[in-house]
Amino acid sequence: MAERWRGVSTLERLEAILANPEIHQLAAAVPVPQRFTGGRPRHYPVFMALVYEAAISVFGSARRVEAELAHPWLWRWIRRLALRRCGVRLPRQAMRRHHYLYIRNRYLADPAILDVLGDIHRRAAAAQAREIGLVDPHGDGSWTHPSLDRLLYGDGKVITPLYRAKPGETRLDRETGELRPRLAEHDADLHFEGTGESVWGTKFVLVATRGPDVHSRMLLDVAWVPTKGGEAAAAMTCFERTAPLLPGAQGVVYDTALRGTHHQRILRDLGLLPINRVTASKADPAKPRRDKRERRVEKMVFVEAKEIRKPDGTTRSIDLYARAGTIGIGTLAADGELVFTPLPRTRTHRNADKGGYRWYNDYRLPESLGGGVVTVRLHGNAKDEARKFNRTENVRPIPPDDPNFRSLFRRRNDAESMNRALEDTMWLRRAHSLGHRRQLLNLLGYALMVNSLARSRHIRFARVAA
Repeated sequence: MAERWRGVSTLERLEAILANPEIHQLAAAVPVPQRFTGGRPRHYPVFMALVYEAAISVFGSARRVEAELAHPWLWRWIRRLALRRCGVRLPRQAMRRHHYLYIRNRYLADPAILDVLGDIHRRAAAAQAREIGLVDPHGDGSWTHPSLDRLLYGDGKVITPLYRAKPGETRLDRETGELRPRLAEHDADLHFEGTGESVWGTKFVLVATRGPDVHSRMLLDVAWVPTKGGEAAAAMTCFERTAPLLPGAQGVVYDTALRGTHHQRILRDLGLLPINRVTASKADPAKPRRDKRERRVEKMVFVEAKEIRKPDGTTRSIDLYARAGTIGIGTLAADGELVFTPLPRTRTHRNADKGGYRWYNDYRLPESLGGGVVTVRLHGNAKDEARKFNRTENVRPIPPDDPNFRSLFRRRNDAESMNRALEDTMWLRRAHSLGHRRQLLNLLGYALMVNSLARSRHIRFARVAA
């Protein structure tokens, strides 16, 4: 186990990338020029351009990759690996940056080809996740107690542009006196984080799953956020095209960028549990305050009235409220204040119907009401719409005070770790290229590197254990 916590060498990452069969699946989607059309044939196969792309996330920049590959020993090592594992004889001269740039600009960044590459990556990443034991339909966990290994999670990430200037800014040419436009990222925009801070850059959403080992994260999907405030829509696009590939998935962990309408789609359409907090009625201030009036105030709303039957056969109506996503009983005290009594969750169950999935939670009633069970619907329906009640915005299948929430929601920490790890692969923490399509390709290369390492480590330790 101690070996698993050691650092990872660049050679191990390169070897893992070359051993990943996804490289060749992606390369097969790139068209090959026909000989009768004329032109000089390629010096290097397409799969080497994809290896180069993934190696950018290993060395930090395309120029650094060129410098590293130029070392005679490293290039001989790559040539031997390519011949032994792929049956391809690479040229004696090392691949240069301009070879990679031509294939990237001419083919890989083409919108139609990029869409195909993204689809291939999703399918390959889902298959490799199952290969290393993640999101197993027959694995541990249930709807009541989901397993960490069967959760999908993600987060938005704003990538700092390659240039500091913003579109429209100019500079004065001192020799000619002309105002010349400055180099800038035209796909960048001003985005706002959950803390209220503004960030300038190109925003993407990354979706992943992971196991308990250190290098067991699998990046499943990446999507560009084209507009301000569009993170939730991009995240839902990722989950909707990734979830069908992973029938063993049980839940989705995300921040409060996903609201009630998104939770409804996750529950009803995808059949997964949204594991998230409820936005507060009044959020915490940026700095801690001693005054209780300035602290976080949780939202509490009326959910529905329920008829319950006591052990003696009598019935009684109780008012159910939701506070911070938790279902409980609301009763009026003598002073007119509403007293909230949370109910412990005992079971979560899912039923399929023609419209998707129906979700319910069972809660244990207090002994004063007979200690029975009350069932509450989790998804919204026409009755909720008629009274303008957004159930999925206010009720959580697994609320923050549930014993399971803390262990499940910690996947949010790994989403932040994923963003930080991505920054560490960038030179000066800035984008590798200009334009959202090229940056999306860079992120696919990063995902390829991360997944290759997870797959390689799993195979190695499986052999050691055998």
